[in-house]
Amino acid sequence: MFIIEPHIHMYSRTTDDYQAMYRAGIRVAVEPSFWLGCDRRYAGTFFDYFQLILKFEPMRAARYGIDHYSCISFNPKEAENRVLVDEVLAGMGEYLDHPRCVGIGEIGLNNITDNEIYAFRRQLVMAEERKMPVIVHLPHFNKPKGARIIVDILKAEGVTQKRIEIDHNTEETMPITRKTDCFTGLTVYPYSKLNPERVSHIVREFGAERMIIDGSADWGVSDPLSLPKTIDFLRNDGHKEDSLQLLFHDNADALYRQSPRWKPNYHIEPIPVSEYQRQP
Repeated sequence: MFIIEPHIHMYSRTTDDYQAMYRAGIRVAVEPSFWLGCDRRYAGTFFDYFQLILKFEPMRAARYGIDHYSCISFNPKEAENRVLVDEVLAGMGEYLDHPRCVGIGEIGLNNITDNEIYAFRRQLVMAEERKMPVIVHLPHFNKPKGARIIVDILKAEGVTQKRIEIDHNTEETMPITRKTDCFTGLTVYPYSKLNPERVSHIVREFGAERMIIDGSADWGVSDPLSLPKTIDFLRNDGHKEDSLQLLFHDNADALYRQSPRWKPNYHIEPIPVSEYQRQP
């Protein structure tokens, strides 16, 4: 089974990670826009970052055999500056139109403030107008409250829920987000999110339909091999192969296939190590 890593921040990872991911069976990766460690002060800083993950990162990934796509957005962690939000969203169109952009994300809530809700609503409308898939970020704290607000906003805006993934669920939020038609995401990330055992219990309770598992793997204590390790755990814990196929490939493919730019290539040949220095 080829694995799709549907939410991973390779901007913060090394080329060794790409090599290890390829050896473990990961062939496609999607990189949503995220926080870079400190809040950005200028719209141009966002645009340079969008350009990097849309142009350079696919080239870097392909050298190691992985097909790389991105989702573009103004992330909720930096959304307190409404003037900057408006400026970035006004200039985001050319990046959303890029052939490597397959969605808007990650958007959502962080501290659950009015300004975050403003940025979230605006980008939901942009995604609906463009008929683009969306990755929604549940907050790290007060998750059930954040999940309820997000679900209420999705309903109020009348957006197409089948094009949306609500990510970073836990046992507390699943009863809320599973009442929608959205895909629901589980993130395997030590300490702050889920481990494979918790994922196994959640999948057993709620089923594999419309469920997407990702590793995120950003600046914190994280693992770009979370998915193959979770596959091994779930298989040993009695989950059937058809469920694993849904969780680690088919459901993510179904979400992103709603973008006409999603054309995953599972057969990119890695460049031999001896050839690295000859590449531009």
